[in-house]
Amino acid sequence: MKAQVYKDPRPPEAFARFHARTRAKEPNAMYELVRMVLWPMVLLFFRGRCISSDKVPASGPVILAPNHFSNMDHFLVATFIRRRVNFVAKSQLFKGGLLEKVFHNGGVFPVRRGHRDEEAFITMHEVLKRGGAIVMYAEGGRSRTGELADSVKPGIGRLALESGAPVVPVAIYGSAKARNWKRGQLPKVTVQYGDPFRFEQVSDPTRSQQQAVAEEMFADIRGLYTELERHGRKGMVARVRRQRRDERRGKRAATA
Repeated sequence: MKAQVYKDPRPPEAFARFHARTRAKEPNAMYELVRMVLWPMVLLFFRGRCISSDKVPASGPVILAPNHFSNMDHFLVATFIRRRVNFVAKSQLFKGGLLEKVFHNGGVFPVRRGHRDEEAFITMHEVLKRGGAIVMYAEGGRSRTGELADSVKPGIGRLALESGAPVVPVAIYGSAKARNWKRGQLPKVTVQYGDPFRFEQVSDPTRSQQQAVAEEMFADIRGLYTELERHGRKGMVARVRRQRRDERRGKRAATA
């Protein structure tokens, strides 16, 4: 397993152009090109399917909050929704070459790892102000154990409180084995989107407020993940269908 580098030694100026581009413009045609290339891979190699993608608002600001096992998680979260989203990614991924160009044009911007990166928060707020979508992981980094993290970072709680934007919890089940394709083992990945919710806006939340909100959000993510683990994809699809059927019946009864 490749060792992790937990602090990026490069100065903030090294990433200024990525932030400037994301603040000024939405992802361009590169986003759709990547989606077109990866869509067959997600469906065929990862047997990817989603549950309740309609819970993601079709427009307006939104924070998508998934668990994080694999570098494929960015694409898995975005593949099943129609709108273009921006992704927060660790700064170590920005090291030149073709991949960096894809990131630069496809809606990915860096958070300077190992530092309190205010530039990243400015960028996220600018995206949300223009009605965009942000993907941010409550766990901060990728879990390398194959299990959900025991603790979460306060950053996503800060963003939710400062912006007041709706949050959609997302459970990604199966992506921990995404790298097994190299051994001929193809995982079965399911992405489930939860009910959106929002927190009352706070202009300058304390760290304890940020942490409490991040933990509350992750509790929802954990709940979705646990249900997928317990009932499987088919079981959860059936449960969601029953729930929606019961809701429709309740509405008809209320108007009768």
